[in-house]
Amino acid sequence: MLAMRKALAAFALVTCSLALVACGGTSKVSLSDGSREYVASDYPQVLARWTRDAQLYNEFDNPLTVTATFNSWDFDWAYVVRYAYDYRLTVEQRRVLLDSTLGSTKTEHQFYLALYGTNRRWMDLTRPTSAWIVRLIDDQGDETAPIRIELIAKPGALEKTYFPYTSVFRLAFRIHFPIENEGKPTIATDAKWFGLRFAGAEGNQEMHWDLETASDKAAAFGPDVVEEF
Repeated sequence: MLAMRKALAAFALVTCSLALVACGGTSKVSLSDGSREYVASDYPQVLARWTRDAQLYNEFDNPLTVTATFNSWDFDWAYVVRYAYDYRLTVEQRRVLLDSTLGSTKTEHQFYLALYGTNRRWMDLTRPTSAWIVRLIDDQGDETAPIRIELIAKPGALEKTYFPYTSVFRLAFRIHFPIENEGKPTIATDAKWFGLRFAGAEGNQEMHWDLETASDKAAAFGPDVVEEF
């Protein structure tokens, strides 16, 4: 009975965390690079901005619950700042880590995600028997398969601290997509949104990241600076 109560309490905590992430994950985002001025305490807000949550229901059950964070230039910058603060890295160590982390955003699109489903055996995206396939999509009709999916078999302190929706109830993965496919960007330069699509015999569901447009930037900075972006 005590074990059951602990399990239910943990699940409630995860659900609460997901609700907080979902509330923060509705703002538009930008894929632009450039310097950021984040401090360690900014990390939770940046995490929320780049995280989305989705659930799939059918007439019988809830076969899929997924939360995903896009490792954008903006997110990775905030992540490194927080990591460097937590581990008390030197200025030089932080610079090296920042350069290597940001460099990966120029070669691939990477997502960290955690899945839950009624049948855990079907949730492993690395297996051919998985109930789901995942695709990177955008509003221009582009659809791209992953180049690599990594199962994080035993999430540790890093995953549970920096991605707090990670839990024993979920399988965690890192999914990598190419920046280009057949010479064409996998996220169109004029896309209004990009996202992940999960599809399988039990249904399909998408999660979207809405992108800032020129008009959004004009509203924020004034019409005279639109052409600078």
